Amino acid sequence: MIPTYPTPKSLILCVADDQALLRYEQALLERAGYAVLMAESPQQALRLVTMCQCDAVLLDYEMPFQSGHEVAFDIKRASPDAAIILLSGSEVPIRSLALVDAVVPKLEARQQLLPMIAELCGRNRDAPGKRERFEFED
Repeated sequence: MIPTYPTPKSLILCVADDQALLRYEQALLERAGYAVLMAESPQQALRLVTMCQCDAVLLDYEMPFQSGHEVAFDIKRASPDAAIILLSGSEVPIRSLALVDAVVPKLEARQQLLPMIAELCGRNRDAPGKRERFEFED
């Protein structure tokens, strides 16, 4: 008999200022078997990312007070191994694309989000400590 060990759930941090969007992401991800943390502000997201080892961060690009670019930069600095997926309803600047692992258009989130998270979390789990080091630029 071959022993089986339960695989730990990937932990996904969802960051958005929109409660409806957070609830949707939480329901979608939990139904798919992920553990989910939610943050309604960049400050709360940064606290959570420093306290918990998140496998991925699902980040709304359009937030008041701080852009998704700035939040992604801070998260990568605090947790370089966490995959960051930007969720955006508009075009994302090239400089922001360099900070994140993927961008999913909001209109295509229903189809693209789960496969993208599965791919990125699988990549992180398959190669621990082998992700490229992030170069910080201001």
